[in-house]
Amino acid sequence: MAGALALAGCAALDGGAVEPAPGSPTRIQLDELLSTVRVVAARPHPGGYERGCTGGQACVFGQAWTDDYDGPAGHDGCDTRNNVLATQLTEVAFRAGTRACVVVSGTLNDPYTGRRLPFGKAEAGAVQIDHVYPLAAAWDMGASRWQAERRVLFANDIETNLLATDAETNRAKRDSTPAEWLPPARANHCFYAAKYLTVAVRYDLPVTAMDNAALHEVARTCP
Repeated sequence: MAGALALAGCAALDGGAVEPAPGSPTRIQLDELLSTVRVVAARPHPGGYERGCTGGQACVFGQAWTDDYDGPAGHDGCDTRNNVLATQLTEVAFRAGTRACVVVSGTLNDPYTGRRLPFGKAEAGAVQIDHVYPLAAAWDMGASRWQAERRVLFANDIETNLLATDAETNRAKRDSTPAEWLPPARANHCFYAAKYLTVAVRYDLPVTAMDNAALHEVARTCP
């Protein structure tokens, strides 16, 4: 499933039929993931989700972008946000004296919009890090029963669950799942569907029946 896990090449936002972006998974790969993922009728709402970590908040997925976890890039001296930027941006420059850690500039091939976005530390908020399988959705779909260490690993999983994108798109997505939201660039739908399903299968998180139908519809457009 290397094609499903690698960042896809980005294509411009178009109307009408669009060829999948280079690097997108095949329909066979998506069908394999769809046959593996668990499906539930609807998203439950167990309550108790609090992402914040101040003022007595529950901090259920740990401190945002912590380096204190046992997983890829954990305990390496760099926070998760900078690790994602360093991995997913091109033409990356680092702050002097930070051991190739703090990203100060680069270019993002945005996997959601298909645009090339400049990144600069002075306007760092223009690029945000998205959880492909949203934290709130994961909490509802089973993470509320996980050990705290597994939730922190999930929230900082730079291999499967984190993508840099522009801030406006990230805010529009919020905690939506595929039945409610797909990337603006239709050419990248196959890539996104594979990323979402890869996370779900890796962490044994289900998709809803409506998400399952939406993802099958996406798979029909893949080569």
